[in-house]
Amino acid sequence: MVLWQIFFSFMKIGLFAVGGAYSFLPLIQKEVVDRYHWLTKEEFLEVLGVVKIFPGAISIKFATYTGYKIAGIPGAVMANIGNLLSPVILILIATYFYAKYKETPRIKSAFETIQLVIFAMIIAVAFQTVTLSQVSNIQSAAIIVVAFILFFFTKVDPALIIIGAGLIGAAAFH
Repeated sequence: MVLWQIFFSFMKIGLFAVGGAYSFLPLIQKEVVDRYHWLTKEEFLEVLGVVKIFPGAISIKFATYTGYKIAGIPGAVMANIGNLLSPVILILIATYFYAKYKETPRIKSAFETIQLVIFAMIIAVAFQTVTLSQVSNIQSAAIIVVAFILFFFTKVDPALIIIGAGLIGAAAFH
């Protein structure tokens, strides 16, 4: 029974997690903390801190952690299947219609407008993830500027920029 609860909870999260990235965190919290009490509020925040450092979608990492904690490997598998099933079905349907109607002026205009909103959301998330105290010194500002220049104006692999920043941060730790 618990495997089906895990499956349907993460299927619901996958279905309603519109906007990606951090937009679904309230959904995850509502399901795993408030509704089923699989994680405490403190554990939810700790897991959020940990999953940020690993590559991949946050929802997959939360599904894996929660499913494994509650029901071991079968729980992790069911949580991830539930998490991925809704978006996969929706993307398949959307891909069909997009391929068929992508040249329609209203559809083109809709996607262009959506791109602008996504751009705004990415900027907003960027500002939310960095605190003022993190960028209040010259070194931090320089790292931001150099990383932006490397990413935007060169062909340096973003993974190398991230690894380099980690190494600089580790070397600067006193």
